[in-house]
Amino acid sequence: MDHQSAGAGIPESEPGLLAGIAGAAKSALALLHNRLELAALEAGEVRDNLLRATLIGVAGLVVLLFALGLWTALIVVLAWDAMGWTILLLMAALYSLLSLALLFQLRSLLTRDKLSLPATMAELRKDRDALL
Repeated sequence: MDHQSAGAGIPESEPGLLAGIAGAAKSALALLHNRLELAALEAGEVRDNLLRATLIGVAGLVVLLFALGLWTALIVVLAWDAMGWTILLLMAALYSLLSLALLFQLRSLLTRDKLSLPATMAELRKDRDALL
């Protein structure tokens, strides 16, 4: 009778299978938690660096605008007798060219992925490759 009740119960492979599934689920949750922590850490670093860069850029821009205004006024005053209104045209063209150069420089900085999460993305790619 013992032999029959043991045979009618759960086969031996199922407890091992359930334990394996539970272990795999635990590992997957631990891996997900680890990746979320890494992403949060990198996002915090990117946020801090972005804020720092923004504040330094704004302060630099204010100082640059004051200097630019004063130098422009000095050049216009010194050249007005010789060139008249054409000095204003030349200064406007110069500033337009400089602003375009700065715009292209900023664009190239942003295209180099300085604000991405490289370590997190690399780990997620490794996880995807390992699982597939």
